[in-house]
Amino acid sequence: MYHSVDAYEEDPALLTVRPERFARQMEWLHRRGLRGVGVAELLRARAQGKAGSLVGLTFDDGYQDFARHVLPILDARGFSATVYVVAGLIGGHNAWDADLPRKELITGEEVKSLADAGVEIGSHSLNHVRMTGLGAAELADETVRSREILEEITGRPVNSFCYPYGAVDAAAVSAVRAAGYHHACAIDHSALTSCWALPRCYVGDRDGGWRLRAKQARHVARDLRLAKLSHRDDGTRQPDTDDPALPGGGLPDEPLFTPRSPTGRSSA
Repeated sequence: MYHSVDAYEEDPALLTVRPERFARQMEWLHRRGLRGVGVAELLRARAQGKAGSLVGLTFDDGYQDFARHVLPILDARGFSATVYVVAGLIGGHNAWDADLPRKELITGEEVKSLADAGVEIGSHSLNHVRMTGLGAAELADETVRSREILEEITGRPVNSFCYPYGAVDAAAVSAVRAAGYHHACAIDHSALTSCWALPRCYVGDRDGGWRLRAKQARHVARDLRLAKLSHRDDGTRQPDTDDPALPGGGLPDEPLFTPRSPTGRSSA
């Protein structure tokens, strides 16, 4: 889970990764035999049992620095990613972070350009509001209307959603599913974890190789613990036949991220 990749003087919310650090992080993945992809590609490969060498890369908010700093680094490695765009604020700035440094958001033309370049475009809601506790009409605006705007801009289906702030409850998940999304990203592992509330691992500017390894191991351990809790006492799995992206149900039988042995003491 990334947000912004750019040079900065202050970053109190720890949302920004310097381009040189990001390049080293992608090099770290490459040297470990991993390839960064968007969420849709990751889930398709996982359903086929072919996701062991893939890791999902997501970028929340849709900052202008993605095209400037991120895309060239991804292209150089043959990587891709998912960018989650705040559909109602396209061409604006991070107005929801009034106390933080101002960051410009991508324009509609840039959204279309990224989609044409093979980047998966997902919705990060309409207004970047916490979706927990919202009423049905508000949830519909944040999910359905945001999708309509992005599909009109890209000319492509928008099947991926991301909950602002990682704030998710059962009503928000139901709204995302009803809006027709195939999958959605949250942050934390929880009882709601499924293809409509995928947990992610935060990556920041301080994360070098050893910290990335530790975060990967922690994430895998949480996946396994959640999978264990999803089994009945007799060891069989609790089915969730409504979840098409995770074979056999809404909670993973295997880690979403597969640990691999390092090829050396490479540092990100």
